Amino acid sequence: MAYGTLYLIPCPISDETAPWEVLPASNRAVMDSLDYFIVENTRTARRFLSKAGIARPIETLEFRELNEHTLAGREVEALVEPLLAGRSAGVISEAGVPGVADPGALVVEACHRRGIRVVPLVGPSSIILAMMASGLNGQSFAFNGYLPVKPPERARAIRAFERRAVGEGQSQLFIEAPYRNAKLLEQLVQTLAPTTRLTVAADLTAPDQRIETRTVAQWRERPLPEINRHPAIFIIG
Repeated sequence: MAYGTLYLIPCPISDETAPWEVLPASNRAVMDSLDYFIVENTRTARRFLSKAGIARPIETLEFRELNEHTLAGREVEALVEPLLAGRSAGVISEAGVPGVADPGALVVEACHRRGIRVVPLVGPSSIILAMMASGLNGQSFAFNGYLPVKPPERARAIRAFERRAVGEGQSQLFIEAPYRNAKLLEQLVQTLAPTTRLTVAADLTAPDQRIETRTVAQWRERPLPEINRHPAIFIIG
């Protein structure tokens, strides 16, 4: 029996954005064809598919979760078993694209190991959108995930990324839990050199998205944007 295919299905970054405002229409045929979804959060995935108006009734679909609580190994292998039996699956992140800053990479790795075809679909990535709109070096950049939570350790990490950005010309991207964004932005502006450029990209794809690149000296001259509890990407360049 032929194996199924694992489709990586992007979803909107912002809850305020309708699916087909940011997703290509070609994704619909794949989404309509599937009845098995591996998702970061079942409730979020069901809401996304419902808003997208897929052909199958939501209650007929099977959802299995893959998130930070999923154990690598046996639990991930169990998610792959239906594909080995010929059933295709869609992976859906809580926001944006699966497999990037997302636990979906675990099932993707398992599929490659088993020789199962993996197909990424087009959709919004906050990392790429922020990089595109930053004006910083898009030829060489690195996504670094989350910075340390404790201020002294976070300050050391900020300085290390600044040295890389300035010394190697490589743009340094990172994120933070939205409720800690304001504290992080304050520390970035306090810690970075005045001539270093800093991009803040918040609420990407939402009607009120905000993307600004300024030198740190310029950030210090004005009130900082209100981004607490708003998803954001930060870039040092």
